[in-house]
Amino acid sequence: VRHTVQHTADGLRELVAVLIDAGCHEVAIERPDGPVVDALLAAGLTVVVINPNKVKNLRGRYGSAGNKDDRFDAFVLADTLRTDRARLRPLIPDTPPTVALRRAVRARRDLVANRVGTANQLRDHLKRVFPGAVGLFADLDSAISLAFLTRFTTQQQADWLTPIRLGTWLAKQGYSGKVDPAVLHARLLTAPRGPIGTEADAHAAITRGYVAVLTVLLEQIKALSTEIETQLASHADAHIFTSLPRAGKVRAARLLAEIGDCRARFPTRESLASLAGVTPSTRQSGKSHVVAFRWARDKQLRDAVTDFAGDTRRANPWAADLYNRARTRGHDHPHAVRILARAWLNIIWHCWQTHQAYDPEQHLALQRILKQDQLEAA
Repeated sequence: VRHTVQHTADGLRELVAVLIDAGCHEVAIERPDGPVVDALLAAGLTVVVINPNKVKNLRGRYGSAGNKDDRFDAFVLADTLRTDRARLRPLIPDTPPTVALRRAVRARRDLVANRVGTANQLRDHLKRVFPGAVGLFADLDSAISLAFLTRFTTQQQADWLTPIRLGTWLAKQGYSGKVDPAVLHARLLTAPRGPIGTEADAHAAITRGYVAVLTVLLEQIKALSTEIETQLASHADAHIFTSLPRAGKVRAARLLAEIGDCRARFPTRESLASLAGVTPSTRQSGKSHVVAFRWARDKQLRDAVTDFAGDTRRANPWAADLYNRARTRGHDHPHAVRILARAWLNIIWHCWQTHQAYDPEQHLALQRILKQDQLEAA
């Protein structure tokens, strides 16, 4: 039976009614979230998610053309659910607080990506019209750098500065940097000069536009970070992820949001590591045996785990030792971080399943390294 509905509130109600009238109890769909999934779950229907990459491969069952057609894909999903139900796992959604936290951390990550992109555009622009401003402060998108570009938009305006005038202006801005104003002024003088006059005024409008966008992005990132910390503080699993080394608040929230709070989703630590893409993919055919990078993964989850794991080597001796041994074996930095991430996921999964915070005193591998370091120091 083929039936088409509109993607509206009435359309979703109609969809649920049609499925129930047809005696349907389970539905296959390609994405795990959204209004359609919410409506199906609210109606008591079982939702089974089949990844779009799997659907692409499954089309070959019914023809060799491989053409993409939504109506045909709907048939492929339904027939796969009928024939392969034992291989498919129903969707068990996370709790509303976790879903809200996930949306917040992903939105913040998108804003950070926009900030980085806009900062790169501003840097490229300034290299041509005001090179002295590019390397003046540590970060071009810092508050003091944006304040400087708001006040001194062109080379001609910056020429008015002297070490004393720059120092006075910095003091009014509450500049807390350790660089002497004379050194900063010397950077302006030694940098290539930009255009002045009417040409500089024309470029200044572009500079002000980038600065305005960056200022708004920084404000919204800060506001969203505060909201994330508030949501994290009230979450039942917060103590697990905030106890991890170098996790902080936002990073802990991201780990929690991407892993979720549904324990049944990851019955084994291997299932979590595989979805995160930190386990190798083995391909074997005849005498050929290849261990390669795992492309099929949850990108958001892998980014969260590797970001966390890569930073722990600076604070945790066990993590540093594991990373260094991987590098000694000839692995590059991303591969070594994935090895470390897999080891951390074993620990995180255990803490997550038992609802216990990470305790360095109970981490036996870490304690062995600490004792070894103490013996070598003695």
